[in-house]
Amino acid sequence: MKNATLRQLKVFEAVARHLSFSRAAEELHLTQPAVSTQIKTLESHVGLALFEQLGKKVYLTQGGAELLYHSRAIIGQFVEAEEALAHFKGIAGGRLNVAVISAGDYFFPHLLVEFARRHPGVKLNLTVHNREELLGELSNNLTDLAIMVRPPHDLDTRNESFAPHPYVIVAAPTHRLATRKRISMEALVKEAFVVREKGSDTWHSMQDGFGQYMRELNIAMEIRSTETIKQAIIAGMGIGFLSAHTIGQELKTGALVVLPVQGFPLMLNWYVVHRIDKRLPPVARAFKEFLLADGARLIGDLIPAPTPATQGNLDS
Repeated sequence: MKNATLRQLKVFEAVARHLSFSRAAEELHLTQPAVSTQIKTLESHVGLALFEQLGKKVYLTQGGAELLYHSRAIIGQFVEAEEALAHFKGIAGGRLNVAVISAGDYFFPHLLVEFARRHPGVKLNLTVHNREELLGELSNNLTDLAIMVRPPHDLDTRNESFAPHPYVIVAAPTHRLATRKRISMEALVKEAFVVREKGSDTWHSMQDGFGQYMRELNIAMEIRSTETIKQAIIAGMGIGFLSAHTIGQELKTGALVVLPVQGFPLMLNWYVVHRIDKRLPPVARAFKEFLLADGARLIGDLIPAPTPATQGNLDS
């Protein structure tokens, strides 16, 4: 072990967290062969196999599970050292580590650019995740701040809302409901839906929006990618429940329309979240204050509120 490097431990931790060499490579911006080489080198230092593959699935060995525990402790110590030293650099010399759920990647880079414009010299590190991955980033202390819709209930975190987050029902303009003036929930649940996967932030938000009707929902397909969902809806495979912040371009071009459904838009909020025991570096504290002060206005400027057709009597 004495010849193992921090880089090898970080690569190992990523593979162990995803149980996938390809997903770890994507996260680390490496090629899959480069990840495999790092793991093989680490295994030679350890003298044990760290992973085993059964069929197409990758599993940690017992030795790998033990090393994962110690690797996270070592990585955590380095992160704490970096954060402690960042206090001496102040905002300009600091690195902002922020993670966001996938719906946020449609506007969040613009917020980062504006923050960097106000604070020259700041280094930015943005990662995009689904809900499960984002909670892992928080619990494993791998990010300073997390941007999400539903703060965790089983982690000791500080959660502050900074902007509204509307969810809407969308369809292709050729869909038979696209010309309705107002649509009842009873009529809506009969339609085929293309939706995000169970466990995602969007899925939980959908449960809020549909309430008792969730059990009656006709779910034709679950897809992990919002972009793929939009293309499926445009192609006529069904209608969808999506964040209004993900469909701005499609509304501008007319590829999608917002349906005037009873009870929608569903208005939730964006939250900036961090662990209570996290000692935020100055740059993270400054970015949090930036979001609380200006986040809602900047998002509103980028993505105007959706405007469905004028509501009239309920169509069923």
